[in-house]
Amino acid sequence: MKAAVVYKKGELPKYAEFPEPITANESEILISVKAVAITNLDKGIVSGQHYSSENDNQNGTVIGSDAIGLLENGTKVYARGISGTIAEKALVEKNRMVVLPEGIDDAVAAAIPNAVAGSAMALRFKAGIQPGETVLINGATGFTGQMAIQIAKHYGAKKIIVTGRNEKTLQNLLELGADEIISLKQDDESFISQLKEIHKNTPIDIVLDYLWGHSAELILSILKGNGNFTPKTRYVSVGSMSGDIIQLSASILRSVDLQLSGSGLGSWTKEEVKLLFSEILPEMFLLASQNKIKVNIEKVNLADIEKMWNAEVPDGKRLVVWI
Repeated sequence: MKAAVVYKKGELPKYAEFPEPITANESEILISVKAVAITNLDKGIVSGQHYSSENDNQNGTVIGSDAIGLLENGTKVYARGISGTIAEKALVEKNRMVVLPEGIDDAVAAAIPNAVAGSAMALRFKAGIQPGETVLINGATGFTGQMAIQIAKHYGAKKIIVTGRNEKTLQNLLELGADEIISLKQDDESFISQLKEIHKNTPIDIVLDYLWGHSAELILSILKGNGNFTPKTRYVSVGSMSGDIIQLSASILRSVDLQLSGSGLGSWTKEEVKLLFSEILPEMFLLASQNKIKVNIEKVNLADIEKMWNAEVPDGKRLVVWI
């Protein structure tokens, strides 16, 4: 079969011939792959920079962690891969598989799951979002950030504040459900002043942070209390696009009712992952099939994987490999 194969960490994936995977037990099933999204997680694993990266395999490793594909009987599913998924065939887990609703586009379906895991899991299980709450999304101009806006609105958020650097994309977020936009291109003093005023008028209940780094330091600084009672803020780190390490004053932790946590591989319980496949993803696929969730994608053929791997993708779009 044809597949996207990596032979050494840091190298570009190659379009190559690779042995078709074989099922080893009854919990595995082979699917014919139709579409796979390229995510930041995949890129981090290929580069060797993600904490889940494996050692080099001299025989090569097929990349990709999930896929949209067809079962032998023609049923279209989304599934997590056991083998790499950017290939004509892939082994997937039977218990991590979702049957897709009628009418959903393969590429749209491929783009959704990673972003849902990167937003809905944080909102539901780490932040415990309740209807009527105020949510700040730090770094909302990317694909997952845009999904987070729509999912937070779907979960009942009363007010959604978003940050980002791309001014044009920031304005477009208002159409997705954002209520306030804050530019990260302004100086620190202006950023803090704008966010402080918003927090004063509508206390921030949840922070969903895809950037970390300096912007996280600024956001945490405005949450600092002065000895009076404070509203509880649940701050959830989902990504670190702006840096992996921050300085955090202990006085911030002591002066405010702050819950600081992370959402990602390894941080979810088995029960939460079960709910992702049994409830959350099916609901989001259905919303997408009804055009109630907007998804921006750019397609690339499997044969062009090496050429397109590091291609500049417009802000807010997801690259999907078409097989």
